[in-house]
Amino acid sequence: MAQDSKKLAGSVSRRQFLVASSAAGVAGLAGCSGQSNPETDAPATEEEETDAPETTTSTPEETTESSAPQMLTAEGSSTVYPIANKGSSYWNSNAPPSDGEYWGSTDEASVPGWDEIETDLRLADYFASLYGFEPTDTQANPPFATSIGLSHSGTGCKSVRDGLVDIGNSSGPITAELGISEEERDANYVDHVLGRDGQPVVVSKDVSDAGVTELTGEEVRKIYQDEITNWSEVGGHDQEIYVVGRAEGSGTDTSFRLNMLGSADASMEGVDTRKGQNQQVATVVQQNDGAIAYMALAFTGPQVQPIGIEFEGTLYAPDKSAEHTIFDSDYPLNRDLHQYTTITEDTPSGTDMREAAFMNMFLTTFGQKLFVEDNNYIPLPDKDLQSEKDKLPSQA
Repeated sequence: MAQDSKKLAGSVSRRQFLVASSAAGVAGLAGCSGQSNPETDAPATEEEETDAPETTTSTPEETTESSAPQMLTAEGSSTVYPIANKGSSYWNSNAPPSDGEYWGSTDEASVPGWDEIETDLRLADYFASLYGFEPTDTQANPPFATSIGLSHSGTGCKSVRDGLVDIGNSSGPITAELGISEEERDANYVDHVLGRDGQPVVVSKDVSDAGVTELTGEEVRKIYQDEITNWSEVGGHDQEIYVVGRAEGSGTDTSFRLNMLGSADASMEGVDTRKGQNQQVATVVQQNDGAIAYMALAFTGPQVQPIGIEFEGTLYAPDKSAEHTIFDSDYPLNRDLHQYTTITEDTPSGTDMREAAFMNMFLTTFGQKLFVEDNNYIPLPDKDLQSEKDKLPSQA
């Protein structure tokens, strides 16, 4: 995939040059976006990428001496990563909707929500064509490739700020991640929201087996601020609480402090260990008795179980059938999942045609089901989907 950067001419913008020159590094970090959902994803092989015919189309915004559009790069939040990387993997495969085997079904045209899209084009071909790109009609050869890097929100926001990637993935607001004002945000960035995460508090299996299946918001606060240190204080066994936090600078940590503790700078004296990514937090909780942590919904499971949390007399349960759940929009720890793009002299709208084509894929019934809901996140309601679509440039 790094071959895309070699096709650049000398007359490109600074942003285009930085994106191209960093594509190889980001692609290496993300495994060229082919590691999400291995049972269903079909990323391009090296042989397919090398032998695939080159496209010769560029958008008006990106017209250079290059024979093909540049690779679209993104990196950041491990919370946003399951959505963005799965979308990238499907995009790069460029499968037709009639390929039932690829989509995990024997039925033709079996892609969830695809029946609302009237086209016979392949996946990436269709969404890219809406923004002026020529379809390739070729498996594993989309009109332009995409690559998603895995780090955390702070890194993603800094990388898009510095022009190292096209998109900065973040599960926390960029104002908190970069320490900037809302005015500075609005002057320099466009905030695209893909979906939402009902950020859960989880405990290790031994804790839930001992009967601790719910806490109050005040109890959680006291645990993280070292005012409650033993599970016996909240109805569990006589056992010290092993408190797990996310790394400072991660969007998950920023959002938790803002929503649970009231400030992005709130102190957390009770934390015993911090981890940089959701996957690492899940492993720590599985391997340690007496553990409690906060993380993204996509990484919970039988060994890392969400608990109910009561806020001001309302219990928000992890069970979707409950009256109030952690999947509700009014759950106090609910948060937006962001993709930030930059406003530049070359892209005054803040979103170029590649970014718009890729993001638009997520802002459909198809995208919300396959990439958001199927990753255990919360789809956007219709009114929010429309407001997000309105942030994109006009289609070709």
